[in-house]
Amino acid sequence: MKLLKAMATVGGLTGVSRILGFVRDVMTAAILGAGPVADAFIVALKLPNFFRRITAEGAFSVSFVPMYTKKREQEGDDAADAFASNTFGVMCFILTPFIIAAMMAMPFIIHLIAPGFEPGQARYELSIEMTRITFPYLLLISLSALLGGVLNAHDKFMPFAATPIVFNLTLIAALLILEPHLATGGHALSWGLFIAGFLQVFGLMYFIKKTKIKIKFQLPKFDADIKKLFALMGPGVLGAGVMHVNLFVDVIIASTLPEGSIAYLYYADRLNQLPLGMVGIAVGTALLPMLSRAMTSDDTSHARHLFNRALEVCLLLALPAGVAMMVTAEPLIKSLFQYGAFDANDAVITASVLTGYAIGVPAYVGGKVLSTAYYSKQDTKTPVKMAVICALMNIGLALILIKPLGVAGIATATGVVGWAQVYLLWKGLKTHETTAFDARFKHSFPRIIFSCCAMAVVLVIVAHYTSGYYDANKFEKISALLVLVASGLATYSLAIFMTGALKISEIKSLFIRKKVR
Repeated sequence: MKLLKAMATVGGLTGVSRILGFVRDVMTAAILGAGPVADAFIVALKLPNFFRRITAEGAFSVSFVPMYTKKREQEGDDAADAFASNTFGVMCFILTPFIIAAMMAMPFIIHLIAPGFEPGQARYELSIEMTRITFPYLLLISLSALLGGVLNAHDKFMPFAATPIVFNLTLIAALLILEPHLATGGHALSWGLFIAGFLQVFGLMYFIKKTKIKIKFQLPKFDADIKKLFALMGPGVLGAGVMHVNLFVDVIIASTLPEGSIAYLYYADRLNQLPLGMVGIAVGTALLPMLSRAMTSDDTSHARHLFNRALEVCLLLALPAGVAMMVTAEPLIKSLFQYGAFDANDAVITASVLTGYAIGVPAYVGGKVLSTAYYSKQDTKTPVKMAVICALMNIGLALILIKPLGVAGIATATGVVGWAQVYLLWKGLKTHETTAFDARFKHSFPRIIFSCCAMAVVLVIVAHYTSGYYDANKFEKISALLVLVASGLATYSLAIFMTGALKISEIKSLFIRKKVR
C-alpha cells in the first residue's frame, strides 16, 4: 500500500472522528459549561488518556510495531503472532493490578496531578468519583493499541483508525441517553468512556479474526522478546510522548488557576487536536511500518523517499492549519462553542488559549515524522534526551508566561516548546542519509510558506468584515464561519497549485489503482 493512500485512509477516518468529536464537545460545553463539573470530567478523561498516549499508543506502539514487523519479515507470521499473543498476556498481567491500585489511591493521585483541587471542593470530589469510572479504560485502549498495531503491520489501517469514531459515538450516546438519569453530564460521559473501551477491543478482535491473524490469550512469558520490548519502551515513555507530557503539565499548572481554566485548555486543545490527529496520527500510523520495512531491508533510497514525502505532506496540511487557527481563533471558538452554559467571556479566554496552542501545530506534526525515523530503527533512546529538555522548558516557560497571559500562557509555552522539539530531533538526524531533504522537498517548502502567508492575509481581511456576525444567532455565526473557512481554503489551494508546491497530477494519482506485483 502506498504511503499517501495509507495516510489518506487513516486521515480520512480520523477526520470523521474529529467531526464527531466536535459534536461531542459542543454538547459537552453546552451541558457542562466551564465550571467545576467540566474541570472534574476533563481530569477524569485526561488521566487514563495520558497513560494511554504515552505507553499504549506512544512508547508501546513505536517499540512493538517495528519488532513485530521485523519478526514477521524474518521469521514468518506464526512467530510474529506468537510474539503478539505473549505481549497481550503480559499487558493484561501488568496493567490489571496497576489499575486496581490506582483506583484505590485516587484521592492521592488527584491531589498530585491537580494540586489546585482542594478537599471539600466540588471538583475535587467529582474528579475522584469520575476517574475511578474511567481509569479501567487504560487497559482496554492498551489492548486496542496492540491489536491495531498488528493490523497496521499487515497494511490493514482502516480498523484501528476507525476506533475513535466508535469512541465519540459512544460518548454522544451517553450524553443523550444516560445524562438525564445520572447526577451530572460528567458522570454520563465517564460511563460512556468505559463502555467505549470494550466496544473498541471487540471491534478490533473481529478484524483480527477476519484477517486470519492468530492472536490468542495466554499466560505471560517474560522471554527475550518481551525484555527487549521493555528496554525499547523505557526511554520511549518520554521520547514518544513529549507533547502529551507537556499537555498534562498544562493541566497540573491550570489546576492552580481559577475554576474553568482546565476547561478552557480542554476546549482549545480539541480544536488544536484536529490537524494533529488527522495529519500527525495518519503519518505516524502509516509511516512507521513502511519505514521499518525499508530500514530492515536496507533500502536507503525508498526510506528517504518515504521520509521526505511524509514530511512534505505534514507541512502542506499542518502549516496552513496552524496559521489559520492563530488568525481566526476567536471566530472559531465563538461559532463552535459559545452556546448554553458556555458564555462570551469563556469564548474569548478559550480563543486566546487556542492561539497559543496553534503556534506549535506544524512543529508537533512535523516532529511526528522526525520521531518515526528514530523509532523505525528501533532507537527510542535518542528522543528521550530531547523529551526531558522539552518537558523542563515547557514547565519553566509556562510558569513564566502565566503571569502576563494567564491560562493562555500555558498553551503558548506548549506551542513554543514544540519548535524546540523539532530542532532537537532534526539536529540528531541531519547527518543520516535516509533523512536528508531531497530536491522535491526543497522545491516545495518555500512555496508552502508563501501560500500560507497569502492565506493569512485573506483570512485577516475576511475576519474583519465578518466580525459582527460571531456574536449573533447560531445561523449567522455558522454562515460567517463558513465564508471565512471557504475564503482561506480557496486562497491556499489556489496558491499551492499556482506556485507548483503541489501538482494536480499528484492528486489524481491517489485515485488511480495500480496492480500490485
